[in-house]
Amino acid sequence: MDPRTTFATTHDLTGALGETGYLADEALATVAWLGLRLARPLLLEGEPGTGKTALAEALAESMDVPLIRLQCYEGIDATQALYDWDFPRQILHVRALEAVEGAARDVREVEDGLFDERFLLARPVLRALREAPAVLLVDEVDRADDEFEAFLLEVLSTWQVTIPELGTVSAAVPPVVVLTSNRTRELHDALKRRCLYHWLEHPGIERELAILRSRAPEVPEALAGQVVRLVHGIRTDRELVKPPGVAETLDWARALHELGTRELDTELAAATLGVAVKYREDAERVRKALDAMLAR
Repeated sequence: MDPRTTFATTHDLTGALGETGYLADEALATVAWLGLRLARPLLLEGEPGTGKTALAEALAESMDVPLIRLQCYEGIDATQALYDWDFPRQILHVRALEAVEGAARDVREVEDGLFDERFLLARPVLRALREAPAVLLVDEVDRADDEFEAFLLEVLSTWQVTIPELGTVSAAVPPVVVLTSNRTRELHDALKRRCLYHWLEHPGIERELAILRSRAPEVPEALAGQVVRLVHGIRTDRELVKPPGVAETLDWARALHELGTRELDTELAAATLGVAVKYREDAERVRKALDAMLAR
C-alpha cells in the first residue's frame, strides 16, 4: 500500500481522521493530505496540547499502518534513532562458542558472526524504513541538537541508511513522517525546507466542544460546554507557565463526569483543578479568577 494513494481528496482524509476521533480543520487536513500525496515530511509546531502528536496517531489508525515513535531529548544521537548491537547476546554467543568442543575458532569468522542480523536492535528510524508503509513520529524534535537535525535531514532526503556490517537499507515505500516541535528553539532552515509546515493553534470553542463530544460522548452537553468555556477562559491568561491543552480538557470533563457532576461550580472547579493545570503558580492564578470565569 502506498500512503500517497490512500485518500483521493482532502475531504476523504478529513472524514477518515474524524472516524478516529481527530477533528482536523481544513487547513490542517490540506497540508496533511499534501504531505501524503507528495511523500513529504510534515512539520507541526505549536503549543503543547494542540494535537500535534495526536495527528500522527490518527493518521496511522486511519491508514491501518504501524505508528513508530521516536521521542527526542537533549543529547539524542543517530544510534538511538537507527540501530544498536545487542551486546549481552553477543557475549553469550562468544561464550557458547567457547563451550562447544570443535566450534569455529577463526577470529574473523567469530567477529563476522557477532554482527549478524539476529544481534541487531532496530531503533525507530530503521524500523520505519524496514516496515514501511508506516507512520514515523519524530516527537519534540526541538529538544535534539543540530547534529541530530542534520542526520534526520539526510535520512528524510534519501529514505535509506547504511549499516556498515550489513549494507544499505532502503524503504520500499517512503514512510509517512510527522515531526513535532514545541518551539523551545528554532529549527534549521534546511530541515524546514524539506518539510511541509503547519502551526497548530488551540481550537476554538465550537471545535473543542465537537472534539469533546466525539472523544467523550458520555459527558453531558451542559457540563461539556462549561468545561470548554472555562478552559478557554484559563488560556486567555498569557502569564501561565503552561495553559491546558485539549487532552486536559478531555481529562477534566471525564473526571467531573465520574464525580457525578451535572453543573460545574467554583468549589468543584477548584477541587479538581489539578486535572487540567499542572503548575502550582498557574493553579494559584486560576483559583483567584474562577468566580469571574464561571460567571461568563
